[in-house]
Amino acid sequence: MQGIKDWWNGFAEKHPAVAEWVRKGGLFLLFSYFVTFLKALLLMFLPDLFRGMVGNQEWLWPNIPVSLFGVDFNLAVIGNPLLTDENGLVTGGLAFTLANLVTICFGECVNFPLQRNVTFKSHGPLGIQIAAHGLATIGVFLVMNLFTCVWNPVTNALITNAALRKTLESIVTAVVTGGVAMIIIFAVDNKIFAPDFGKK
Repeated sequence: MQGIKDWWNGFAEKHPAVAEWVRKGGLFLLFSYFVTFLKALLLMFLPDLFRGMVGNQEWLWPNIPVSLFGVDFNLAVIGNPLLTDENGLVTGGLAFTLANLVTICFGECVNFPLQRNVTFKSHGPLGIQIAAHGLATIGVFLVMNLFTCVWNPVTNALITNAALRKTLESIVTAVVTGGVAMIIIFAVDNKIFAPDFGKK
């Protein structure tokens, strides 16, 4: 272990800019995967919890009818179609949308302080950073919602095993959301957490 540490210290001395990018990228990925894991766990039960509160409601916007792989569904940037499989299991709908929204908000409430304080070691203007990070999170939510609006009806039609489908939907949704979030959020964080951000 000491040999690896000595090698890294020597590498960092010779190539400080590269070493800093490796450190930031590594920590960013580590924290992002940790948050993605938490979100996947939440998506295992949150849709059913919200379904108990709001019932089987559907709310979609802009609600455009499309067909993919022989499956007809309505495309939406906000909201998810309400689906019922051959076993009577209901998925999607307002409950799934609320679950996704809560999951993303929770994930970014964990992710933001870790990235700001540990990965980027930022001391910039907190209010502006929160606002910029929040806008990026909304962008992630809209992209993710569009994905699940397509993904859930297709898997509902093509995968007949309800337990397998529910697990697969939760994992893929969390992983894809995590991937989209990593690209968008890293680009935003790298800008807003830069040492000179907010200085005149």
